[in-house]
Amino acid sequence: MPRRSDSLSLRQARRIAIAAQGFDLAGHGEGRGASPAGRRHLKRMAEELGVIQIDSVNVVARAHTLPGFSRLGLYDPADLDALAYGGRRRALFEYWGHEASYLPVALQPLFRWRMERARRGEGIYTGLASFGRERADLIAAVRREIETDGPKAAGELSHDHRGEGGWWGWSEGKRAIEWLFWAGIVTTATRRGAFERIYDLTERVLPRAVVDAPTPDMATAHRELVRRSAIALGIGTERCLRDYYRLGVAETRQAVAELVEAGDLVPVTVEGFRNPAYLAAGARIPRRVEARALLAPFDPLVWQRERTEGLFGARIRLEIYTPAEKRTHGYYVLPFLLGDRLVAKVDLKADRAGSALVVQAAHREEGAGDDVAAPLAEELLLMARWLGLADVQVMPRGDLAAALAREVG
Repeated sequence: MPRRSDSLSLRQARRIAIAAQGFDLAGHGEGRGASPAGRRHLKRMAEELGVIQIDSVNVVARAHTLPGFSRLGLYDPADLDALAYGGRRRALFEYWGHEASYLPVALQPLFRWRMERARRGEGIYTGLASFGRERADLIAAVRREIETDGPKAAGELSHDHRGEGGWWGWSEGKRAIEWLFWAGIVTTATRRGAFERIYDLTERVLPRAVVDAPTPDMATAHRELVRRSAIALGIGTERCLRDYYRLGVAETRQAVAELVEAGDLVPVTVEGFRNPAYLAAGARIPRRVEARALLAPFDPLVWQRERTEGLFGARIRLEIYTPAEKRTHGYYVLPFLLGDRLVAKVDLKADRAGSALVVQAAHREEGAGDDVAAPLAEELLLMARWLGLADVQVMPRGDLAAALAREVG
């Protein structure tokens, strides 16, 4: 463990981050052989990450299913649904962690301060906060309806649910149930299809031990969330530690100071970093890492863009909302991690009708050569297999496309 005065090279910092996030194939990657990774492997991964961002983008696969593939290889996404919606024995629950997220159920008490703030109209969307103050009667009625009738989708409420006009096109019933979700009074019992939440009272959904667990004070909760962020990240600046669970500046600063004093965080300087960094106590500092992964744009390794640029020298941008003619690398671009570097970007699309994983563009990162094409091709073929697609097709766009097409064959 480095002393407080020690510094780390950039490559050491990268390896710490990659190992902490579960990418070192020496200890993970159970589904890269003949058999898929099991549910216990996925549960371990989710608990180590501490948060998986939920997103409905389905260009390749639903975005929150990709971190599992990136770390484990082949696995059954139905196992993720089982962990999140498997009755009172579930291991994950939905709430606002980083953004809308799957979180380990044991963390629920640590977010009760956020739920309480939402009830007071703080830390919540302005329109929803105003609605909470103005329509407390309707919110109470929706809660009673769910309590009496059982789990319901927003569209099944007896209140107006047509969603015609209004804030975000939501009906008042939908706004009421979303307020209850923010406040932690209801949670997602299950989902109907990919998108429709079925809500029930939180006390009837989560494991009894979690519901009955004491509520820590806000300072204790922040300290524990920052500690867990540091363990998941391995190393990061104060801003990185704050961003993982979207915490406040003052609360994070206090938590960091207390964790340093307790020895849970070790201040270090990192080559090229402008700001001080903090190393999680006990973080592994590998001499090398054997990593190979296609990363979702919402993967925790890369979602804090400043950290990604500082560690890897790679600029990651989501260009879905950029006009096609102005995109640099494509519509849905996945960075490719190889060893301790981000070496390429590929714009992917699952053509389910044609049973092909289409590489619409392939670009090298600066300093990468054609030798990245072979391992990238292997990972794309594994992804196609995971998605149940028969083929990988490489379009002739990007400076890596020709070499990748030769490897794919």
